[in-house]
Amino acid sequence: MPTSLNRREFVKGVSLAAAASLLDLTPAGAAEPLPQPSPQKLPRWRGFNLLEKFIASVRNEPFREADFEFMAEWGFNFARVPMSYRCWSDPKNWRQIREPVMREIDQVVELGRRYGVHLSLNFHRAPGYSVDASLQEPFNLWTDAEALEACAYHWRHFAERYKHVPSTQLSFDLVNEPGFMREQEFLDDATYFRVAKALVAAIRAESPERLIIADGLSWGRIPVPALAELGIAQSTRGYEPMQVSHWKADWVAGSDQWPEPTWPLPVRGEAVERERQGMAQFKQVFRDNPIVQKLADDPVLAGDWNRERIEHQLIRPWQELEALGVGVHVGEFGAHNATPHPVVLGWIRDLLGAWKSAGWGYAMWNLRGSFGVLDSERADVRYENFRGHKLDRKLLELLREF
Repeated sequence: MPTSLNRREFVKGVSLAAAASLLDLTPAGAAEPLPQPSPQKLPRWRGFNLLEKFIASVRNEPFREADFEFMAEWGFNFARVPMSYRCWSDPKNWRQIREPVMREIDQVVELGRRYGVHLSLNFHRAPGYSVDASLQEPFNLWTDAEALEACAYHWRHFAERYKHVPSTQLSFDLVNEPGFMREQEFLDDATYFRVAKALVAAIRAESPERLIIADGLSWGRIPVPALAELGIAQSTRGYEPMQVSHWKADWVAGSDQWPEPTWPLPVRGEAVERERQGMAQFKQVFRDNPIVQKLADDPVLAGDWNRERIEHQLIRPWQELEALGVGVHVGEFGAHNATPHPVVLGWIRDLLGAWKSAGWGYAMWNLRGSFGVLDSERADVRYENFRGHKLDRKLLELLREF
C-alpha cells in the first residue's frame, strides 16, 4: 500500500456547491437564515440523519430534494450525513476519488444551502475504522500510520472542495462513534486525541475556519475533554437505555431476549450489578478523563432509567465539557420500530426536554426508516399518508414541540 499521498491529486477549482451559492436558488418556504456556529457554542440545530451514502454495499444513491423540502416545511434546519468512504473510493486504493459520487455530495451540500438546512458531513466508515464491524478494513485508523494518512487525505479533499462554503452551512464530523481500538479494547482518550489532531490539521490546512465536530468516545456516549485544545465541538448520543432504543433490533445480539421495555424503565437484580461493573470498567479504561472519573461514582447510574437518570448520565457530563469551552450537539437518537410507540414517545419527550433545557440541538436517526418519522413500519401506529410516505404524525409533532 503506497503511503505517500500527494496534495496535487486533489480536485482543483471551485466546487459545484460553491458555484451554485452565487445563484439565488432559495425556494419558497425555506427555513430561517442559519445561525452562526462556533466550536465553543453550537446553535440548537434540529433535524435528521440522511442515509443515502451510509453503507456503500447497501445504498449509494443521490440525495433526495424532497427530504429537504419536508425538513424546511416542518421547521427543521439540520441534516447529518453519515457516509462510507467506500462510496467514493476503494479500500484497495485509498487515493482513488470517484468524481461522479463526489458530485452527488456536491448536490446535497447545495440542497442544504438552498433550503436553509445546515449540513454536517460525517465519515461513518473512515479508512481504517467503522462502528459497523461487518466489513474489515485493511488497516486500523487508531494504530496504523497508513490508515491515518489515508483518512487525512480524504478529509483534505473534502476541505479543499468545500472551502468556499461557510461554516454556517457546512460542518465536518470527523469519525462516527469511536468505540473499540481493537477487538474488545476500548479506544482511549490519548489515542483519540492523536488521531483527531492529525485530521483537524489536514482539514485546516485547506479550510482554516471550517467548523469541526468530534463524536464522543464509547460510541458517542462519553465527552472527551482531551480534545478541547483542538478548538472543535463534540457530538453526543441519545440511545440510552438500549433496552428502549434497540429492543429487537436484529443487528444487536441478544436484543430479542430483552423484556418488553417501558418508560420509565426499572433496573433490577442482576442488571444493577452489571451497571456497576460497567461504570467500574469505564473508570479504569478512561482513567485520564476527569469527567468519567466523576461520572463513574454517581449512584444514580446504577438505578432506574427515568428523567433523573437522563440528567445525571446524559446531560451533566456534557455540561462539564461545555464549561471547558466546547460546543455540544446530539448527533443521533431514536428508537427502532419494535419498541411500543407510547414508550418511544414518553422516552423521547424526556430526552428532548432535557436537551432543550441544556440548549442543545439534535438529529434523529433517521428521517425515513425504522427510527424515523417517515416509513418506519411500526405495527402500532396509525400513519398519515404524506406525499407518498407513511408519516408518524405524533412523533413528528413531538419533535417540532422541542
